[in-house]
Amino acid sequence: MKSMFLLLAGLLWSGHAFAQAAAENCPELPAGTDLSWDVVHGPDFVFCKAIRDSDGTQAFSVMLGSDVPFRPDRSLREEDARIDGRKVRWYRGEVATRRDVLVRETVVELGRRSTAHVVVRADSEELLAHNRRLAERMRFRDTAMGGD
Repeated sequence: MKSMFLLLAGLLWSGHAFAQAAAENCPELPAGTDLSWDVVHGPDFVFCKAIRDSDGTQAFSVMLGSDVPFRPDRSLREEDARIDGRKVRWYRGEVATRRDVLVRETVVELGRRSTAHVVVRADSEELLAHNRRLAERMRFRDTAMGGD
């Protein structure tokens, strides 16, 4: 029985350590929020979703990699802002299957070999603005910047 308990404790601890290590590749979430990262690793990117602990909804997402697929379109320019001290411009986006969803996205250059594509989605202007402000308060870790 004792060995079963130790095995279970070891498995739980290793799962916790893996989740913590995965989240360490994502930016630092704003202090004082009920957000945590849901992380997916790809071959050359990390996809981080900021999820509300209170209700499981997504506040925003960040894809970190050397080459992100988003290409800003000047005709879709919206708000100017700063993320972690870096100037950014938010652009309107869309979800092809849901026209009622409001989308803002931007790109943050983190160094020569690293870029962050940040996406905020919401069902109302108020929630969009709130989620955008949350995204603007995150801080990038040195590990996300490719050593630059």
